[in-house]
Amino acid sequence: MFRKIVGVSAVQRHAAQRFTAIFAINFRAFTGFTGLEAAPVIENSIDTSSDVFKENASRMASLVLDLQAQAARIRLGGGEEARKRHLSRNKLLPRDRIDQLLDAGSPFLELSQFAGYKLYSDDVPAGGIITGIGRVSGVECIIVANDSTVKGGTYYPREILVFNDFMKSVDSGGANLPNQADVFPDKEHFGRIFYNQATMSG
Repeated sequence: MFRKIVGVSAVQRHAAQRFTAIFAINFRAFTGFTGLEAAPVIENSIDTSSDVFKENASRMASLVLDLQAQAARIRLGGGEEARKRHLSRNKLLPRDRIDQLLDAGSPFLELSQFAGYKLYSDDVPAGGIITGIGRVSGVECIIVANDSTVKGGTYYPREILVFNDFMKSVDSGGANLPNQADVFPDKEHFGRIFYNQATMSG
């Protein structure tokens, strides 16, 4: 059913499988690594008790905590007020839509969580769109969901090229109007999104 929804041709699927198989064969031939034997342990001479190591470890721990805090803020989307407004309209939040789409208990590997981070003058968590890899009906696939709590789910100028099978959950106000001059410029930009959606829905 999933294959029918995304409209992936047998030729495309076969090409992807063939490429993967050829890559695996060449990798084994070049490295001699089959994946069956234990990988060698890389030796090092790092003194974990040294003051330098401890200082670096402390700085890294601080950076990781900051990264985790930023990621948690990004997962909230457009903020508490936007989330409340969204829920008051009896709409599912984008991450809840994804949870309902995924197979029960299966993981979701989020990609591009920091897309748009400090790229624009205003705050655009995750670029206003959630992307990741998840399992739907037993099939690993790309999932894309507009986050309408972020500027109404509008599109900001960016260039995306898609080769993989994917499912998209749309809840968008279209183009972000203050940036429309950069969103619509030619056939490879925003207008192309409609073309791709029509093609994949056919």
